[in-house]
Amino acid sequence: MIKIKLFSDPLGNIIQYDIKGHANFAPYGEDIVCAAISVLGQTTLMGLVEVLQLKREEIFYKIDDNTGYLNVKLKEIKDKELVKDTQILLQTFKLGIESIQDTYPENLKIEYRRCDRWLNWIYNYLLLKKE
Repeated sequence: MIKIKLFSDPLGNIIQYDIKGHANFAPYGEDIVCAAISVLGQTTLMGLVEVLQLKREEIFYKIDDNTGYLNVKLKEIKDKELVKDTQILLQTFKLGIESIQDTYPENLKIEYRRCDRWLNWIYNYLLLKKE
């Protein structure tokens, strides 16, 4: 089963996705569920890096083809328009994987999480601002 974790900040913006595993829908090379998830995950990453041209300080990603692992994390992006554009890509990715989960629920599990690192950052920012 493929497991996908979507992490959102307190405002509901997707700031990270994590894909692990194999769907085991069909033999290797014929698995349409694995192929679909892989295409969505990697195309979203390429859109962030190649189309939106996020800089190294704005994005982190790790890929391991052997284990079917892809992790993409947005870092601090200061340009509000760029944040909006990243969300268009990431929300489209979310719609795509949810559509696949609707059709193949035994091969894909999506987990939604709220990322506390943003809460910590906001707390520290407000604390430092008071001093």
